[in-house]
Order: sequence, then C-alpha cells, then structure tokens
Amino acid sequence: MSEKTILLDHGSGGLASQKLISDLFLKHLDNPILRSLEDSAILENQPGRLAFTTDSYVVDPIFFPGGDIGKLAVHGTINDLAMRGAKPLCLSLGLILEEGFSLNDLELIIVSISKACNEADVPVVTGDTKVVPRGKGDKIFINTSGIGFVATDISISSQHAKEGDKVILSGTMGDHGITIMTRQAGISVQGNLQSDTMPLHRLVEKLLKELPRDVHTLRDPTRGGVASTLNEIAENSGLCIELSDEALPVRPEVAAACELLGLEPLYLANEGKCLAIVSPEKAEQALEIMHGTPEGADAVIIGTLTATGSSRVIINTPVGGTRVVSPLHGEPLPRIC
Repeated sequence: MSEKTILLDHGSGGLASQKLISDLFLKHLDNPILRSLEDSAILENQPGRLAFTTDSYVVDPIFFPGGDIGKLAVHGTINDLAMRGAKPLCLSLGLILEEGFSLNDLELIIVSISKACNEADVPVVTGDTKVVPRGKGDKIFINTSGIGFVATDISISSQHAKEGDKVILSGTMGDHGITIMTRQAGISVQGNLQSDTMPLHRLVEKLLKELPRDVHTLRDPTRGGVASTLNEIAENSGLCIELSDEALPVRPEVAAACELLGLEPLYLANEGKCLAIVSPEKAEQALEIMHGTPEGADAVIIGTLTATGSSRVIINTPVGGTRVVSPLHGEPLPRIC
C-alpha cells in the first residue's frame, strides 16, 4: 500500500476498502471461510451446545509490554468462551479506525492478531471495518465476537459453586493492570513488568477432560480483578469466600509498583488468569493438572467457600484477623482492555 495513514475512503466500501481487505486483512488472516468475503460466515454443524460472546477493546496505549490491542482482543474473547467450558471455534473482527491512523501500526496489529489466532488455532471468519473522522476516535478500537461449543456433559456457572469448594487461581495477580497503569502514568518500574495476556482454552480443556463434574465455576478476573470477580461468585452462589492472605500470589515487581502507586493487586485486571472453583476432593488433582500447563504453572489454592456469614469475600490474615474485600468501586484504571 502506498498510503501511510488511514483515510476516510478506507471505510467507504469502495476500491480503497477492497484494497485494504485484500492487501492487509486477507494477507495475514486468510482462511477458506474468510476468503469467501460473503456477508456472513457459514459454520458447519458442531457437536454440543452453542456458546456465543462479544467484547470490545479500547486499551490505551495500544502497544504495551507483553502485547497489544489485537492480541488482547483475540485472547479476551477466547477466554470468555473457555470460562463457560466452551471449545472456541471462530472469531469475528470489527475494527473502528480513526482517520490518520498509521497503516504501519495497523499492519503490526493485524499481524499480531494473525499470530494469536494461529497459536490458539481459532480463526477469524468474518469482520468489518469502519473509519471515523480525525478527532472522533482514538486511533483504533476493536470488537471481537466468538463462537464455541460446549459438550453436553459440561455445565460451568458461578451458581454451581458449593460449600467446601476450593478457589484456585491459575497464576499471579495484577500483571496486566499494573503494566497498563504504569505506561499510562509514564512510570518506569524495575523488573520484567508485562501483561499476562494469553489464551486459556487449552488449560480449561485439560481440566474438564479429567474433572468434568468437579470443576464447578470458571471465571477470568479481568476488569475489577480477583476481588470483584470473587464477589460476583459469592453473590451468585450465596456463599462466603474465605481467602488466605499468605496464599495470594503477586510478582515482586507488581507488588513494588502497586506500593508506589497506592494500588491493591486484588483489584487489578488480569488477561491470562482464571479462577477455578473445584470440589475439595479434587482440588489437589486440579492443581496438578494446571501445573502441567504453561498457563497454570503458578496456580495456587487461595481460598475456600463456606456457608458462614453472608455472601461476601473475606481475607484471613496471618495474625488471625479478617478483613472484608468489597467489589471495585469507581474506575481507577481507565481503558485497560
């Protein structure tokens, strides 16, 4: 392409749009279904029940340590499907571009999307591009929807959490949120601070293959972090969630950045972690399965569901005290995903 930036003509549906599709999108995202360029994708019959999700990504900055807005969009939608026990089948890709956005940056993002899709084995099969006038957007926004299929014997819901179940977190807290926050604030922190964005569908597949009846709830603690997600599970299950303060995993560099900025890792977004609520009899086995995967190598049991008290989350401290963990109030971290 000779142009250096996105023009309004790229969203007109005319020749410039067709050139953008053929020279950029199909160049990197090509597959037989997308290549047909029909108004919708036809998917062959699949076994099980249909799972369908959608999410929009407006993260700022669009490139950050450990990822970019394109990679984040692919992983986020795959994970939303996986958290219901679904096997992701395909994605849609909707782009809203601001006039003047760099074509080089757009190609970097499309290449990143292509790589994420190929690594996850989940293709983009349909898409759309719109261009808004200069000053009416902020470089690029992405919407991704996803379709997956859930086996007939799998039923994952926060309403299925039971008294005595163990809470397993697949890794450390707050890596994504604090990475974006420090970038937005222009703060440099020592250590390997980077987003944890990654797809979790293979970890979930292994868990459900071995423990289809004992994994009751799966959730990815994105916006609002572990604290808000666990409060939602407590509310939906009608149970109290008791966490062990000493078990909560936080990387040293994340803890240092949080202390510097006055933030609590429990409320920071994660883009490559999941919370699994598992029967107490199989919790150690679930932990072993997760440890056998790259995505769950740092998994730990962080708490237990109890019937004592109301539907809330509390932390038991090392000195024998307790403190209540409320859901996130307000928006301390704008545009983190």
